[in-house]
Amino acid sequence: MQFLEFSTLTYIILASLLGGVLSVSLAALFALNVHPTWVPMLVSYAIGAMLGAVFLEILPHAFSIAGNVEMVSATLLLGLLLFFVLEKLVIWRHCHGDHCEVHAIHTEADCPVPLPNDVQADNAIGSTKYKAVVAQPQSVLLGGGHGHAHGHDGGRSGLMIMIGDTFHNFIDGILIAAAFTADVKLGVVTALAIIAHEIPQEVGDFLILLHSGYSKKQALIFNLVSSLATLVGGLMAYYALQYVQGWIPVILALAASSLIYVAVADLIPGLHKRTELRATLAQVLLISIGVSTIWFVHRFFE
Repeated sequence: MQFLEFSTLTYIILASLLGGVLSVSLAALFALNVHPTWVPMLVSYAIGAMLGAVFLEILPHAFSIAGNVEMVSATLLLGLLLFFVLEKLVIWRHCHGDHCEVHAIHTEADCPVPLPNDVQADNAIGSTKYKAVVAQPQSVLLGGGHGHAHGHDGGRSGLMIMIGDTFHNFIDGILIAAAFTADVKLGVVTALAIIAHEIPQEVGDFLILLHSGYSKKQALIFNLVSSLATLVGGLMAYYALQYVQGWIPVILALAASSLIYVAVADLIPGLHKRTELRATLAQVLLISIGVSTIWFVHRFFE
């Protein structure tokens, strides 16, 4: 197979730009045409895709190239703590005085703030209204984005997903640059494999952004901006590959920690609000499909 005669740097730039834009575009073609009522359930697929990417691709790769496995594990632990603090900061940013959207949905026993005097004065009506908010189904609390102030998480999950995805895209750029530096054919195959790996994960990212309260336009823009990290990683690797490669395990561990935290701390608890057997089976099936998608693509392009 013949390739056009370009410099190695030109190949890296083209592959990084086309790879990022193409994977985001193909993922958007699917995710942005999903009916809004499907988004809460398809979040289960996103959870599977994220966990599959972490445990079948990112962490194994980080451990295989790390000279110190304990360092990767420590970075993963530190990343989880950092994303916990980051989420706290985002929550505080959304709190105004005594009112905070994160605390808007609680049972009376869990609510640390006393009920307003007028509600206490009319206990029967006030209690009924209060419990009606608590008892709203997941499709209302998590689903439509119909302007309800508490219909999403204020963008917290989406923000952390974008941070983790940016780390991951940066690593992809380094891998593309390393491959093209060795051989053009190897670079092309590596770029195609990275695009194929990214598509299912990008679909999950889009679904989580929509679930987190972002509009379709915002989700597309944020994913495109995040994809530019591939180009940044490629350029840095081209000019300083021997220095950047030493940081790959650390950056991969940070990317993995963001995906694990969002899946386990933010998304999975929301699934438990649906306790009926049919919903539970559907969630398990979609999580399994998400994991299987990553496994299949990984095995096919290994």
